[in-house]
Amino acid sequence: MNIYEKESYTRGNNLLLGHHQVIIKDRKLMEITGVKKLYSFDNESFVIETTMGVLTVHGYDLEMQNLELDKGELSIVGHIINHEYDDGNYDSGKGLFAKLFK
Repeated sequence: MNIYEKESYTRGNNLLLGHHQVIIKDRKLMEITGVKKLYSFDNESFVIETTMGVLTVHGYDLEMQNLELDKGELSIVGHIINHEYDDGNYDSGKGLFAKLFK
């Protein structure tokens, strides 16, 4: 199954594979569903594992407003500049030497 074949599935209140949504309101609020894991965050970026891949959100004055991993929900407030997806694995920012000597 490739990413385009995934569909939204919910059973009761349980989040199943494929359910993912991003809503941006006035570039000041981002509501995300389908959140599996929050890898890292600071006031300039959030790195989030979703059911559709790793999502990175960039901006400034970013803050976590709400995080409910059991429901797969995350809300971010601040000035949102952009967001992008990566279907590969998240690289936790290992140093140059760790990358050279795998």
